Formats: sequence, structure tokens, C-alpha cells
Amino acid sequence: MKGGRKNLKRAVMEEHVSLQDGLRIMQVVSLRGSNLIEVMDDSGSKSLAIFPAKFQKSIWIKRGNFVVVEGSGSEKALESGNKITCMISQVLFHEQVRTLQKSSDWPEIFRTTASVEAKDTEKTNEQVEETHCSSDDGLPPLEANLNRVRPAELLTDSCSDSDA
Repeated sequence: MKGGRKNLKRAVMEEHVSLQDGLRIMQVVSLRGSNLIEVMDDSGSKSLAIFPAKFQKSIWIKRGNFVVVEGSGSEKALESGNKITCMISQVLFHEQVRTLQKSSDWPEIFRTTASVEAKDTEKTNEQVEETHCSSDDGLPPLEANLNRVRPAELLTDSCSDSDA
């Protein structure tokens, strides 16, 4: 393993993250493609950040993740007309977020969003389990696909067998 990837993995494994001057915690709002990511800062304003090439094929992010962003020249970039205002320096994983939430470095606006997202995922998991084999969804039954002939044993419905 090359030195760059090894150091990158070592940095990911660290639980304690310290924020130096010029580094801020932001939340990923959307992925724009081509290593451009829309992030939201602690004041609620959205901006574009670049996802460096050193993270490619090593770390993936999705909407709602938290990242550490270096935005020291963001005002200069906005004045010059550049749309990209900051660069992602680290992706925060679950354990790192948990330890940062307990510290004073964590922005107050993200305290409420993290707890709301956790409750929403619990609710959706419960709803999926309840409606797994339910036919009371108000939709008409699906018609059989006549393009392919299937054996008779595959045509039986597994949900109707368990209900009977």
C-alpha cells in the first residue's frame, strides 16, 4: 500500500478530531458530480466544496454526512466570482461525529439535525418491517408478465401462503 493511502486510512481510524484555525464542520446537502459537493455551514448558508482526488476510490460520502472543510479563502473566492468556496479536508465517520457532538466544537444547528435524522431512520425501518407483506396499500394488484413463460411453482404468491 502506498504511503498516501496508508496515511489516509490512519487518519480515518482516529476517533478524536481536533479542529485547527480555518477548519469548519459542514453537512453535505447534495452531490453535484465531478467532485463538487454542496455543503451547509453552521449559519445555514450553502456553498460548493471540492472533494479532493486523494479521496477517490477510498472514501465515499452521501447526503447528510458531516465533513471538515478548509474555507480560509472563501470570501476572496466569492468576490472574484468563483463558485467553489472551500475544500474538504476530512470526512467524519459515525464514531468521530459521536465524539464531536459531545464536545464544544460541534455547531448547535447540527445537534438538532443529527437527532432528527436518527429518529427518521428508525421510523422508516419500522414502517418497512410493518408493510413488508401488506396488501392494504391502496394500489391495484400487479398483472402477470406475459412476455415470459414461467414454471407454475414460481407463479404462487409467497405473501398469500403465509397469510392462509
